[in-house]
Amino acid sequence: MSLILNIETSTTNCSVSLSKQGETLVLKEDNNANYSHAESLHVFIDSVLKSAHIKKEELDAIAVSKGPGSYTGLRIGVSAAKGLSYALGIPLISVSTLEALAYQVQVTEGVIVPMLDARRLEVYSAMYDSSHQQIRAIEAQILDENAFLDYLNKGVVYFIGNGVSKTKDLINHKHAKFIEGKLPSANEMSSLAYEKYKKSDIEDVAYFEPFYLKDFIALKPKRS
Repeated sequence: MSLILNIETSTTNCSVSLSKQGETLVLKEDNNANYSHAESLHVFIDSVLKSAHIKKEELDAIAVSKGPGSYTGLRIGVSAAKGLSYALGIPLISVSTLEALAYQVQVTEGVIVPMLDARRLEVYSAMYDSSHQQIRAIEAQILDENAFLDYLNKGVVYFIGNGVSKTKDLINHKHAKFIEGKLPSANEMSSLAYEKYKKSDIEDVAYFEPFYLKDFIALKPKRS
């Protein structure tokens, strides 16, 4: 048996799930635009475990969404996951944020592009086929009207994530399908974390860091 606690905090969606053998048992999440992860995350963890009548000591592993995404959100999620993993003496598993997001699209053909909003006309994106096999690496990508054109000319491309809102304003192609209102969730992490758990594909708790993709840039406060 494998009971895994999954933590996703890479965007405004604070999401926690408990899974057994790769199936989600309990899911609790809240998309608060104010990024209340610091206040909500541990409350959500306790709520999920209580709902399943599971004690922390019964967990077999902790899984965390590793990024890319919000610098602060990732720090909060990873810090919590590392703390639980270390305290409980159980493995830490990292799951690609964009891969988990891609799993929200279930199709039989075409290309899936999970994308998260970065700055200005930039997104963090990757590409997967309809079997969720990665066909292009994760990158910070500048958008324009020709983005993804090679793939769009060949067939349907499904765009998903909070980067979609600005993408649909730039790309006008008959093969472009925009899935709006979707964010990474701990629900899709369940199966991915379980596959890694079975292969003992785990992280070193002491040295693991989120996958930021880009360095954090602190914005200077505006002068009054």
